[in-house]
Amino acid sequence: MKSLRAFALLGLLAATPVAAQERSPHANYILRCAGCHAMDGSGHPVGGIPDFRNLVGAFARDETGRTYLMHVPGVIGASLSDTEIAAVLNYIMDNWGGESVPADFVPFTGIEVSTLRAKSIGDVVTYRRKLVETLTQQGIATAGYPWP
Repeated sequence: MKSLRAFALLGLLAATPVAAQERSPHANYILRCAGCHAMDGSGHPVGGIPDFRNLVGAFARDETGRTYLMHVPGVIGASLSDTEIAAVLNYIMDNWGGESVPADFVPFTGIEVSTLRAKSIGDVVTYRRKLVETLTQQGIATAGYPWP
């Protein structure tokens, strides 16, 4: 009888949902971003995946650029919480933003991610092209982007 109760208890424990353990920004980068942007942030320029290294910080300068970052395909489809997305973006800025990160950089927050993701930007490629044109006029370099 004891083994039957133990077996029933194991069944109850197995059926009880366990709170998802939040992964570190590094782990989320590996799981959600590294497949395209590589472990070193170099991307795959020939395949149209921008290089982060010393360039990605250009998009953290103002709301327009920060909004763009919330709408890139990897962020939209990441299935991470807003807080986790903010942590991954801050991880990317810390690790690969280099000189491109503005001196007055304000780290991303979950609330900001939620707010900016709710904005409609239309076609992300068109949005990026306009943003890059503005940054280029300001003398700010960005990664190549071969999409039509």
